[in-house]
Amino acid sequence: MVRRQGLATKIHYGWVVISLGLLVTTGAHGFGRMAYTLILPEMGKGLGITFTQVGLLQAGNMAGYLLFALVGGMLASMYGSRIVITLSLMLMGITMLLTGMASSFKFALIMRLFTGIGNGGAYVVAVALGTSWFAMQRRGFATGIVTGGIGAGTLLSGIIVPAIFRIYGARGWPLAWYYLGGLILIIAVVCGIFLRNRPADLGLSLVGSERKNVLSKTMVRSKAGNLQWGLIYGVKEVWYIGIVYFMYGFSYVIYMTYFKAFLLDAGVADAQASMMWALAGGVSIFCGVIWGSISDVLGRGKGAALAYLTLALSYLIFAVFNSQGAFYVSTVLFGLSAWSIPTIMGAAVGDHVGPDLAQAGVGFVTLFFGLGQVFGPVLGGYLRDATGAFGISFIVAAAVSLLGLFGSLLLLKKNRTEALPGTEMKKA
Repeated sequence: MVRRQGLATKIHYGWVVISLGLLVTTGAHGFGRMAYTLILPEMGKGLGITFTQVGLLQAGNMAGYLLFALVGGMLASMYGSRIVITLSLMLMGITMLLTGMASSFKFALIMRLFTGIGNGGAYVVAVALGTSWFAMQRRGFATGIVTGGIGAGTLLSGIIVPAIFRIYGARGWPLAWYYLGGLILIIAVVCGIFLRNRPADLGLSLVGSERKNVLSKTMVRSKAGNLQWGLIYGVKEVWYIGIVYFMYGFSYVIYMTYFKAFLLDAGVADAQASMMWALAGGVSIFCGVIWGSISDVLGRGKGAALAYLTLALSYLIFAVFNSQGAFYVSTVLFGLSAWSIPTIMGAAVGDHVGPDLAQAGVGFVTLFFGLGQVFGPVLGGYLRDATGAFGISFIVAAAVSLLGLFGSLLLLKKNRTEALPGTEMKKA
């Protein structure tokens, strides 16, 4: 068996794991979710559905995400990130291929639901990799690298999907799902081969840990391994983080879901609208690293408040101004802050529950995030059908984002302990 301890003095395997986490979020969020923004206008026309039903398809995806977010985190804490992420990505890839075969709203809704289940298992566990492999002072930065995959996937989707439509026209939306689903299956195979669960599995300490000695492979978790999930539910700060996270899920998903549809309504050409979405993805690639580092310095609460303010401004610009210049400003502002809140919330949970329960903790707060994503697109689509425009939808998104700002300012100072009592490592 090849020993990695010597190599770890130069390149810690945690950096490999975080790079794989970036790849996971590229597929899980970038291809599985963000691409829907570009596909939905043609898909909606092909299936003959209303904007309310378009919103329900997105809500179905979020409901599946919500259903498996907590379960996926728990399973990862029990059986490891590697198997949960790999199987979740495989489920995503298969159901996205089947989405391309949809000929009815009902079948498409079922497939989006199962795609969301896979998304929940892959993304939630991937976001917690920073906590599992990195010490607290580098946790926000590491988590930011992982969430950067969302922007990378959004950028790639903004290149791949329009190219398919240019070649095949409106009938290309099934092929878009085929290509993206196939790419996710490839990512699943890569993760199955190279991903590892914890530093202890390789005899390593956390990246950035001040301890010079490496952890023994014989070390095991005590209470975490015995499913003491009350250690999570009993931490009031985790509940509060979840409530603040709900505001992001509700507001950003309205902007994301109806971004292209809004621009088309405003007279922007289809190709240009797709390019703008790719621009948002490109700008957002490094936003997780930036905002994670900001929260490492300023604290999670102040960092999240500043991010919420930037997001609210991007939503309001869409609602109030009607010019291409304003649309580009909104797009860039959104890209600069798009994945800021998931990065900060993921790091904040790790601050309070420690590395051993990080996946379960992130899964728990993602329940709140997922609830917001279920209600947001349905309300946004309904308001569009009721008013004939998206203005009110984006005003609602901005208002909820500002609520998140005020909630973030009340976040308690982060817990400086690395683990909850009873989750510390013990020798077997």
